[in-house]
Amino acid sequence: MNKRALITGVTGMVGSHLSDFLLDNTDWDVYGICRWRSPLDNVEHLIPRANDENRIFFDYADLLDIMSLYRVIKKVEPDYIFHLAAQSYPQTSFTESSHTLQTNVVGTNNLLSVVKELNQNPIIHVCSSSEVFGKVTKENIPINEENHFQPASPYAISKVGTDLLGQFYAQAYSMNIQITRMFTHTGPRRGDVFAESTFAKQIALIEDGQIPPTIKVGNLNSMRTWADVRDAVRAYYMLVTINPIPGEYYNIGGDYSCTVGEMLDYLISLSSCKDSIQIEREETRMRPVDADLQIPDTTKFKKHTGWEPEITFEQTMEDLLNYWREQIGKGRKFLAR
Repeated sequence: MNKRALITGVTGMVGSHLSDFLLDNTDWDVYGICRWRSPLDNVEHLIPRANDENRIFFDYADLLDIMSLYRVIKKVEPDYIFHLAAQSYPQTSFTESSHTLQTNVVGTNNLLSVVKELNQNPIIHVCSSSEVFGKVTKENIPINEENHFQPASPYAISKVGTDLLGQFYAQAYSMNIQITRMFTHTGPRRGDVFAESTFAKQIALIEDGQIPPTIKVGNLNSMRTWADVRDAVRAYYMLVTINPIPGEYYNIGGDYSCTVGEMLDYLISLSSCKDSIQIEREETRMRPVDADLQIPDTTKFKKHTGWEPEITFEQTMEDLLNYWREQIGKGRKFLAR
């Protein structure tokens, strides 16, 4: 019988790319958890396979409905669980802090407690975030795993809880859980509330004549290290298949760093409208506090697995922009946010 992987948040950018990777590179069966109202755009290309029950299956559940988790996990009996589902937008967490904390902290606890009560023993990946490190001083760059947490948003606080819950369940109940603190990762299917994706979407809308040639921006001075989502999901696969050590935690990230403004400049350079595009700052796009130095030390994970990023920053940004051009070219309508 094929091994079984269960992915929470399968309809998100990372979950959908992880599904693609596992279907292309393993013989595992892939089970994805989604809410009944989850948009299926990112997994639309997998729906024919799901209808044929060809190694990909979708099941309805919600992190905040513990019985729905119990039903799915009892049925699937997964060998691997990739816990990716979250309220993942830091900006949104400032206005929806309770929802963010409930989904990310209580939801993670619900998932891990169900696995414990069912007495199953899958290898579990708990997805934390580089945001747990918050506002880091220049003296602590690059950020290693032992940097202390100083979260700068309700989202980051929720991911501290997620991170510590993963460590707690591993230690207290001998569960095989590994935690990742993934730094900025992007690419096709990135949600349009994230800076690089909203920039790419606005450029594509400008090229299509739908909006004036002005890109609305927030803080352009934040420093980020960029990785491609397809490199990220390959890292997650290696995490659970190369000597997984219960309770371990790892920084994962790319090897190219630049400011958000420099990233925007590169995206604009790819546009047929680059000579006419203007930039306008909007206060609503600014965070009350920003984790503005996000540069990782990924030595620990690389030494453990041999993983290295393979996709260049330039390729990632080109693919992201082409993704939005393709979506808009299909005649779909999007908010200019």
